[in-house]
Amino acid sequence: MNYLQNIPNYRSILFFKNIKKIGLFVFITSTLASFGTYPTKNDTLQNMTHKKTASEILGNPKYQAICYGGFRKNTREIEPTISELKEDLRILDAAGINVLRTYNTHYKEATNLLQAISELQADNPNFEMYVMLGIWIDCQNAWTSSEPNHDAESTTANTAEVQRAVDLANKYPHIVKILAVGNEAMVKWAASYYVQPNVILKWVNHLQTLKKEGKLDRDVWITSSDNFASWGGGDSLYHCNDLENLIKAVDYVSLHTYPMHDTHYNPIFWGTLESELHLPKTEALERAMTRAVLYAKKQYATSKLYIHSIDSTKPIHIGETGWASSSDGLYGPNGSKACDEYKEGLYYKMMRDWTDSIGISCFYFEAFNEQWKDAQNLGGSENHFGLFKINGEAKFALWELVDKKAFEGLTRNGNTIKKTYQGNFDLLLKDVDLPSTKQLK
Repeated sequence: MNYLQNIPNYRSILFFKNIKKIGLFVFITSTLASFGTYPTKNDTLQNMTHKKTASEILGNPKYQAICYGGFRKNTREIEPTISELKEDLRILDAAGINVLRTYNTHYKEATNLLQAISELQADNPNFEMYVMLGIWIDCQNAWTSSEPNHDAESTTANTAEVQRAVDLANKYPHIVKILAVGNEAMVKWAASYYVQPNVILKWVNHLQTLKKEGKLDRDVWITSSDNFASWGGGDSLYHCNDLENLIKAVDYVSLHTYPMHDTHYNPIFWGTLESELHLPKTEALERAMTRAVLYAKKQYATSKLYIHSIDSTKPIHIGETGWASSSDGLYGPNGSKACDEYKEGLYYKMMRDWTDSIGISCFYFEAFNEQWKDAQNLGGSENHFGLFKINGEAKFALWELVDKKAFEGLTRNGNTIKKTYQGNFDLLLKDVDLPSTKQLK
């Protein structure tokens, strides 16, 4: 760009052509600054990082992804401050995470998160963090005393969600690289709020049109993040023309898979073989977790088979998967015995290894424990999916990073980042159960 073209009476500057170079430089610099056209530190940063696109980030093992929520209390009415968000961002960066997935725009958390990233980048241009910005979609009467109408949408709420996402993507194009329309918004077990695929398709097409019209960055990828069944990988009742058109409309498919939940709901893969009972506990558990990962791979494969029958070129990435470290319900000691830190750590490593090896991204669920998800029951599994506890303790999955001093000098809630169980592996194993032998024969 020729910045001089933005200055009134540009020709008058020629009068100074015989001034020494240093004098000309001082004059131009001061003049440009007075008109606000001289490139600032933030302008330079945005120009540099804006070139990194979703197509370069997704599937690149150098860009590890995670689902993020920064809420630290048992209610979302108390939102994390920008200072607290920065605290989390530094921790995640130290853990090698630089792509975050959020879920909605109607809380200030999303806006503040983008501001926090931008401020960290202004202080340090080498700080690299990108966002998959979630757009929450509801059906008509969702979360009310009225019967949910799954064939219609909550038009006012959904329109506002989409517009806020567009505004944020345009304000922070160097950070927001993906817009995700809906979170498990089509799967029929989301009985409180799910919509039919035509609603998601409507908003995906709207965003794609904005890109074509230059009202949204053309490099922003548009997707919807949903259960594998919603993408056609399970029951054929999900197969319909609107889903086919949605698959064609998105830039990639964001697919969810949760073997942990299915240790209760579909436990055909879960348990310990009779022939494995003589093995050391850790080896038997590794075999059980290997079967869990194979289960996730199968869901990915069946979904891919259907998706590629519609569009053989469509990229598919894992938008969400995870494993809770504790449960006092269906997945705990009196249930499927699925949840503990050791199994969580094995699942995390195995899923990272697999997705990296085949060149797809995995937005692992999730970064930090959040108590609001099951506020009435602190022992509920939904509160324990984080790789970090709320107080900043690193669970077993990240012990190796603590050993490497990756988090040295960092804190959360005033606490340094330490290992759970005081780093005592034998103490951890005391809380670990072998799955029942009843399920597998």
